[in-house]
Amino acid sequence: MLTYKECLDLCGLEPGEVDAIAEHEHVEPIVAAALGNYLITHNGEQKIRKIIMDDIKKAEASGDTQHCAVLKQVLAHFVASHKG
Repeated sequence: MLTYKECLDLCGLEPGEVDAIAEHEHVEPIVAAALGNYLITHNGEQKIRKIIMDDIKKAEASGDTQHCAVLKQVLAHFVASHKG
């Protein structure tokens, strides 16, 4: 059986990126890792960017500046790492 860490290492995304997908889709991180892996291997980088941007907007609307700042870093890393 694979551990979550092993799945995370195999999915092609960073933990913050997986967390953003999990938050947006209201799923467990392990499911978000699988979804994220599917998206990045099937030309879904734009979808992941949109997911993270939606999370940023939600954090801004709720006044959660700390979470917003973290998500902006996650987005910057994702954009730099995934040019698709």
